Amino acid sequence: MDRRRIILNIGTSVISRFLLLLSALYVRRLLIRDIGNEYNGLNSLYADIIGVLSVAELGAGCAIVFSMYSPIAGGDREKVSELYCLYRKLYRIIGSVIFAGGLAVMCFLPHLIDDCDHLPVNVYATFFITLISAVLTYLFSAKTALIEAFRDNYVTTAILTVARLSCYALQSACILLWKSYELFLICRIIETGIIWGLTEFAVRKMHGDILAVPEKRNTAAAPEVSRNISAMFMHKIGTILVNSTDSIIISGFAGVAVLGLYTNYQYLAVVLSGTVSLFFTPLTSIVGHLCATGTAAKSEKCFKIMYCLNYILGVVFFLGYYAVIDSIVEMFFGADLAIPRSMIFILTFSQFVSFMRRTTLLFRDASGTFYNDRIKPVAEGIVNLILSLILVCILPDEYCITGVVSATVITTLTICHTVEPYVVFRHVFGKSPKYFYIRNYGGMAVFAAGELFMQQLCRTSGNPLRLAVTNGFLSMLVSLLILSLLYAADRRFRSAFRYLAGNIINMSAGMLNRIRTMHVNAAGRRLS
Repeated sequence: MDRRRIILNIGTSVISRFLLLLSALYVRRLLIRDIGNEYNGLNSLYADIIGVLSVAELGAGCAIVFSMYSPIAGGDREKVSELYCLYRKLYRIIGSVIFAGGLAVMCFLPHLIDDCDHLPVNVYATFFITLISAVLTYLFSAKTALIEAFRDNYVTTAILTVARLSCYALQSACILLWKSYELFLICRIIETGIIWGLTEFAVRKMHGDILAVPEKRNTAAAPEVSRNISAMFMHKIGTILVNSTDSIIISGFAGVAVLGLYTNYQYLAVVLSGTVSLFFTPLTSIVGHLCATGTAAKSEKCFKIMYCLNYILGVVFFLGYYAVIDSIVEMFFGADLAIPRSMIFILTFSQFVSFMRRTTLLFRDASGTFYNDRIKPVAEGIVNLILSLILVCILPDEYCITGVVSATVITTLTICHTVEPYVVFRHVFGKSPKYFYIRNYGGMAVFAAGELFMQQLCRTSGNPLRLAVTNGFLSMLVSLLILSLLYAADRRFRSAFRYLAGNIINMSAGMLNRIRTMHVNAAGRRLS
């Protein structure tokens, strides 16, 4: 694997996420404090409605980017050009379809918001602004994907960071000076424009020869990717039914005020999951090149190492989330926006269970085997939607959130964690996933036990900053205990951990040597 690109992509992503997290928390705090928590709920609802509309994307992006890996590895820029042109044409159509769908959904907005009559804002105008900012991204998505297909994720990450920080600065000014939710949303259109301009500049400088290919040449690539697009369309539907309907159900049954409470916790959990996932996302193209050029044994070895890293990060960060989330919400948003600990328990476990799919999904997408489990996401989405509606209807109103999240946990455990490993092990590694099932489900059970143990240890009253430090320290001790027990009991975990630790030490030593060499050379130049 390309270690330089791995370090550059991951390092840039981690720094970016840290800066954006702090800025986003500040802006969200201003929004809740100066405008109202209901608007926080509206943000989440609008985002999920746009997510449902994005089913029009058909999964074309992932399918075409996967198809680029082999020609890029083989130096066939002509083939890459054909695929890029196909991608560009498809996304123009997709953006138009999403825009038309958004206009149709606007007619039903009052029926999706239980407390719509009490909101002092025009939901039609604010949703339209959100729709425009989303649709504009499809005009340059092909260029972003082209950069990332060449494993230069650090470029798109830097562009996103600059644009989003600019947006957060403008949004803060709009809240503090005018307290306007409409201007707050218009800032997102400005952000999209900045990303578009910077992406155009970067891609023309890096891959200008590919952009210059005539549009007519994309027809030769269409038959090659149509099979993968049909499979990714099924995955897109399943993802939407699972992830983008939760907020709509909560809003419809309990209102955007309750949704706003849930969104604060869910947002921080998703941010944490996304931050930790930065160790994996930049590796997609690199693993894709490995699967395209390497052997099954080599790919499996890489999988085991990354799964070990997946579990270590999941245990440390999500036990930490469970320990300190109440204190963080109180410090940033206020004690009156807290939710019961039982809801936090199930939300944390849900995020951990979803996070433990990262390695499997990475290898499935990078190897192009998403066609083999195309029925799974549809079944997952339908089961999740039905379970969510059943639990919301039978549980008391105050447990609406618990019912929705519990449905997601059940479907993820019973469907995703059985089918996805089977596909990867059978079609990528050529073996049975039986032993992986035992390790995977056993690891999640250990995490649930760790959560229960943390529930007994954590303090819940006192100064929020002091509680965050104390409970965070306790979570680190419990995480260390869990990982030590696994290291002693599981030979495969022990082997992967040693390999992972050895590579981290070697890379760190190499970086230190390069830094030392740079200092020596600089000193030599000064002396001369």
